[in-house]
Amino acid sequence: QVQLVESGGGDVQPGGSLRLSCAASGFTFSAYAMTWVRQAPGEGIEWVSSISIGDYSTKYADSVKGRFTISRDNAKNTLYLQMNSLKPEDTAVYYCAKLPWSSVATIPRSSLTQYDYRGQGTQVTVSS
Repeated sequence: QVQLVESGGGDVQPGGSLRLSCAASGFTFSAYAMTWVRQAPGEGIEWVSSISIGDYSTKYADSVKGRFTISRDNAKNTLYLQMNSLKPEDTAVYYCAKLPWSSVATIPRSSLTQYDYRGQGTQVTVSS
């Protein structure tokens, strides 16, 4: 069965960095686009970033563009999210998720939360 296991979350001061990882199994990781979403306390799911297969094209939410970098290592079946210049408003549970497509190039941002599997999440808290 599909399993997505996030790690790398924690407490960090504003301006700090964290690198999230997501270990995938139970499906052909290299055949699917992947996405990161987050959920802040009392809020709904917010799309963060997505990455395609092949050309590894990426998309970012405006709130994280220039600060976060999504990447993938198909040999290791692992998805990453490098988060720099963290802000208190980045505090949330971060989830990696499998998308039902191979490329996100033509998928509207509003559809990038239409994942079919999601991990259990990892908490990121940005506070001084």
